[in-house]
Amino acid sequence: MLSAFFNQLGLYLKIGLCQIASIGCAYGAESIDPPNQLALNLPSGFEASIYAKLAKNYGQPRMMALDKEGRLFVALGSSNQVLMLPDANKDGIAENPVVIANNLNAPNGLAFINDDLLITNQDSVVKLTQKNGVWSAPQPFISNLAFGHHTVKTIKLGPDNHLYINIGSSCNVCLEENATRATIQRYTAEGRPAGSLITLGRHAPDPTWAKGLRNSQGFAWHPKTGAMFATNNGSDMRSSTKNGKVNDEIPPEHLNRIESGKHYGWPYCWGNPDNLKAMVEDPNFIGAENFCKTATPPAITFISHSTPIGISFLDKTNWPAEYKNDAIVALHGSWNRQNPSGYKLVRVKFNGDTPTEVTDFATGWLNGKSVWGRPTDVIVGTDGALYVSDDRAGYIYRIGYQPNK
Repeated sequence: MLSAFFNQLGLYLKIGLCQIASIGCAYGAESIDPPNQLALNLPSGFEASIYAKLAKNYGQPRMMALDKEGRLFVALGSSNQVLMLPDANKDGIAENPVVIANNLNAPNGLAFINDDLLITNQDSVVKLTQKNGVWSAPQPFISNLAFGHHTVKTIKLGPDNHLYINIGSSCNVCLEENATRATIQRYTAEGRPAGSLITLGRHAPDPTWAKGLRNSQGFAWHPKTGAMFATNNGSDMRSSTKNGKVNDEIPPEHLNRIESGKHYGWPYCWGNPDNLKAMVEDPNFIGAENFCKTATPPAITFISHSTPIGISFLDKTNWPAEYKNDAIVALHGSWNRQNPSGYKLVRVKFNGDTPTEVTDFATGWLNGKSVWGRPTDVIVGTDGALYVSDDRAGYIYRIGYQPNK
């Protein structure tokens, strides 16, 4: 019993280090070197290529963003840098990376407001301004964000011209002392708190937009309705019975439709893949009576512990029409399952703005129990292709559609 405890403690210490450094660690799957020939399985007509190899000289790519000119920017938490990856000749291969910022603090999320670039450190948001092609040093923009454990943060500018930032939980399952943990926060484009509650008088403005989200690193807005969807990673080592054995198949991961003021269940309950209108109460961490009946269930679920992160809608791709209303989600991969899950891209099919089905889109990073890559973020480029960051192999891939191939 004691040996098992220390083994699990060791795993948590390792995963904590990976969170801080953003180096794409994988446990439960054996890490191997990337193959000499890119070996990804895609639907007919799609082709994957390597847009940039960054690991050796720059670090592990995480979240991405495009500027007004369509140039690709990427954060590298392992080296505390942000790069711009130009493709001036439009051949689908990045030229020499340009270092935009360095000496950051576990940077992860990127968002442009006009010509300014916002970067999430693990404890703050900083702003870079540009003049005549020269970027300024980072300037404070939003400060004193909670950090530690699920420490990396994503930032995006929503269609309402407000900024959204995830703050992950401080633990696997617990009652948070800091009310901003396990939330999505909302700020104005100027960096002022703009949460779901209106505060008056002496009360400080509250930026909290939605709660009960253990770790929602990826979010995007439906291109037609503007509905916000966020991926979320469920708790580890849960049992379906009181004091029972750990069940690798629970809880499922979530894709949540994020709405102002809603609570999405963590740490007390999770979604039921067989009945999305109901939530399942954790028998080993019970909340107030009937709490789980009031929590907001997921829009759809993914296989347990597969770690969904980046999400992108496909309306701006040059892909076939049947993809245009759908989204791609990057499943970063499990770290503590007996049989690894994730390590792939999945397609979430939508009927209007309602998710209806999850199907594999790109596989091949995981072979049996050996893994060479961990897809992290996805973004649609101005050329209509999908760009995918991989913080295990250190690559950024380009997935294009060529119907004659």
